[in-house]
Amino acid sequence: MSDPLARKRLLIVYHTQSGNTGRLAEAVLEGARDFEETETVIKPAAQAGLDDLLTAHGLLLGTPENFGYMSGMLKDFFDRTYYPAEGLTVGLPYAIFVSCGNDGSGAVREIDRIALGYRWRKVAEPIIVRKEITAADLDRCRQLGATLAAGIAFGMF
Repeated sequence: MSDPLARKRLLIVYHTQSGNTGRLAEAVLEGARDFEETETVIKPAAQAGLDDLLTAHGLLLGTPENFGYMSGMLKDFFDRTYYPAEGLTVGLPYAIFVSCGNDGSGAVREIDRIALGYRWRKVAEPIIVRKEITAADLDRCRQLGATLAAGIAFGMF
């Protein structure tokens, strides 16, 4: 992370059970990959770890809303990385995307609370997709990915 001329890395960490959040994650990835100046890495939450987090210059977090909360696998990612990363990712820009059958606010609220503990910086409003995924929802996710990739590539965040 210390070489200012090196490509910046955007990390997408997500969990999907039914496939809906996976579709959103793929759209986020597609938008992010429009910027060659940024290296984008996508990992299921169960496979993402401390090294992934510590080498990221930006972070996109995707989850279904389960019982008014984030998925257990995304919470597991936080559980595995929080203390080892303590103080090492301060100011990391992040954003959230949620697939839900209800309102998604519980998942967003709890992710934001955990991000506050890491001292990350929220740089975009969350995308919350309720019920069926539409073409407009996928476009919003592409835009989110592009925004984060461009923002870290050009030092905006």
